[in-house]
Amino acid sequence: MPGAFEPVSIGRYTARTRVVLAPMTRSRAYGPGAGPTELMADYYAQRAGAGLMITEGVQPSPVGQGYPNTPGLHSAEQVAAWRPVTTAVHERAGLIFAQLMHTGRIGHPSLYEQELTPVGPSAVKAAGTVFTPGGPKEFVTPRPLDRAGITQTIEDFASAARNAIAAGFDGVELHGANGYLLHQFLSTNANRRDDDWGGSIAGRVRLTVEVARAVADVIGGDRVGLRISPANPYNDIVEEGHRETYLALLDRLNPFGLAYLHVAEGPDTEFTGQLRQRWNGPLILNPYTPGAYTAHQALKLVETGATDLVSFGALYLANPDLPDRLRAGGPFNVPDYSTAYGGDHRGYTDYPTLTKV
Repeated sequence: MPGAFEPVSIGRYTARTRVVLAPMTRSRAYGPGAGPTELMADYYAQRAGAGLMITEGVQPSPVGQGYPNTPGLHSAEQVAAWRPVTTAVHERAGLIFAQLMHTGRIGHPSLYEQELTPVGPSAVKAAGTVFTPGGPKEFVTPRPLDRAGITQTIEDFASAARNAIAAGFDGVELHGANGYLLHQFLSTNANRRDDDWGGSIAGRVRLTVEVARAVADVIGGDRVGLRISPANPYNDIVEEGHRETYLALLDRLNPFGLAYLHVAEGPDTEFTGQLRQRWNGPLILNPYTPGAYTAHQALKLVETGATDLVSFGALYLANPDLPDRLRAGGPFNVPDYSTAYGGDHRGYTDYPTLTKV
């Protein structure tokens, strides 16, 4: 079996290691028009030693935003603001994909500059609260997407993918996990539709399939990844019969020749092996580690053949030179969660590297 620090093909690219920077929302898009800043360029450049970097969730449209100060890729201003980020990463020979994240019903009207209501597959309010500039607020009942709205949403993803390539990204990851819009359509509690965008398994997987098809058509399937999280209840998601749903989804997606499948593993860890067997391309695994973050021991999953690559979140947040530390077996900085969202350089770009410890 290959080692964790050997190269691997991801679509049209070759990743230099099997260590992946997982997408992590940091809420520091203080640039004009919800765009990235110079500080964000520093943050990603510091972590460019990864085999693949996947950015924080980037909204493909204004109504796709779910949290304060998250970046977009739906305007020329945002495209221009992302270019220094991708340039900084490429100067360090990094490979970077933008994660396109439409949060659907996980949002709040106070987040939008325009008068908008979060959208979803059905008028089903999520339980819980969302953080807003005015503090935590209960989720609102989303506006169900009609057929025209679904068509527009698919185009929004495709347009954002075009913008990502124009901004210098190597590809995009579609966020179909963690209770956001694509996951809402896959679920059996958020999606109560009885048309051909819900009801049956074929209906519930349809939006994810059509978004993947549209994005692959405009930038090439070998520059498109998909993140899923089967049976993950985050953001009030229920998925009855999730195994049948996701196996059917992969069967529909395999012909597109996507760059990779990124599994944010949930409680049903036994299902991961079935997904790996069913999927035709490379697999990135973010292992299920309840109450803890993915640690260096996860590299054994590559060596045993359980996955092709491993994504690290919190450990990469706190260790900008994580591949070097993994090779050395540590030591590892401990993440400071009080600075995870919003703020300045503290807890963002000031974590020490091995040469500065």
